[in-house]
Amino acid sequence: VCLSFQALRQISRRTISTASRRQLENRVPENQKLFQEDNGLPVHLKGGAKDSLLYRTTTGLTLFGTIYSLYYLLDSSVPKKPN
Repeated sequence: VCLSFQALRQISRRTISTASRRQLENRVPENQKLFQEDNGLPVHLKGGAKDSLLYRTTTGLTLFGTIYSLYYLLDSSVPKKPN
């Protein structure tokens, strides 16, 4: 029983390690070509639609946070009227 368990463990390790090596491919040259291309886009938008969505979301949240904090700063600076 112990011998078959060790054999099974070795087979599973070999299968996992060879499968993971096959899936990994070097895509660095493709990415270098994409990001070094002179297409007029800033580097933070060259990744495509996902980068554009992330950029717009970050810009929107930053704008909302700035307006929200200014509103509460102004609201706090005005004295409250007693009821």
